[in-house]
Amino acid sequence: LTTDFFTPIVDDPYDFGAIAAANALSDVYAMGGRPLTALNIVGFPDASLEPSVLAEILRGGAEKAREAGIDVVGGHTIKSDEPIYGLSVTGIVHPAQVLSNDRGRAGDLLVLSKPIGLGIITTAAKNDVDHEHAIGEAIRVMCMLNRDAAEAAREIGVHAVTDVTGFGLLGHLRNMTTASRCEAEVWLEAVPVLRAAWTYVRAGVAPGGTHANWRFLNDWVEYEAGLELAAQLVLCDAQTSGGLLMSVPPERAGALVEALERRGTLAAAVVGRLTEGATGRIRVQARAHAAQAS
Repeated sequence: LTTDFFTPIVDDPYDFGAIAAANALSDVYAMGGRPLTALNIVGFPDASLEPSVLAEILRGGAEKAREAGIDVVGGHTIKSDEPIYGLSVTGIVHPAQVLSNDRGRAGDLLVLSKPIGLGIITTAAKNDVDHEHAIGEAIRVMCMLNRDAAEAAREIGVHAVTDVTGFGLLGHLRNMTTASRCEAEVWLEAVPVLRAAWTYVRAGVAPGGTHANWRFLNDWVEYEAGLELAAQLVLCDAQTSGGLLMSVPPERAGALVEALERRGTLAAAVVGRLTEGATGRIRVQARAHAAQAS
């Protein structure tokens, strides 16, 4: 049983509904589950917005749920100062097949199934500085279900999984390394990043959540000397409906990448590895040494 909801991050009501639904469903996929049903969670300012806006939000959520093979069977709406939307999702998984973030092992490689930079791009769009018109690509990423990535994880047999959302790539990896009692290395050049995110973050555009993540993670992350602040912020960028980060034995990493690519996920990138060391610590390097990446 899981729930997730938030205020709009895009202008189009239909897209907002679809993104919020995909984001809520991701919590079930990240644990190896299969969603069964969902309930709408809605706040709506009916004095300032037309009912047609609410209808489009709900249509976006319902169609994304249908893509996941389930129905939205009800829900509850309250009046609010701004729109709020999300889902409460019920899923099912066999207890012996639950995927969690606490079973990573030193030596595992880390594989990511979606590019990052979503928070930076949506913030640029909110501030009317999305000069590269990157919001369309960001919406496509956020609307993609993590169903295929979860299927690949179950097929290959990964050790640990987390979805990458509000805490950013490094924040969710920190949670994985803390729960798994190990350290991690991240190789910046291997991390898939939406191109426009680099442009915007170097121009000073990043959401407040990204800066908050960066400040918190300074106690946990050691960045390679000379690594620019923009790169650090990208790795800490607060995502909405991001991909799955999977910890997989090195001998199965190639098979996992192939399984992701076969299913058409938006990324299938080996971005680092888990190592022995102090619980929760992360080292970020500009690139991997050949022996580390193999």
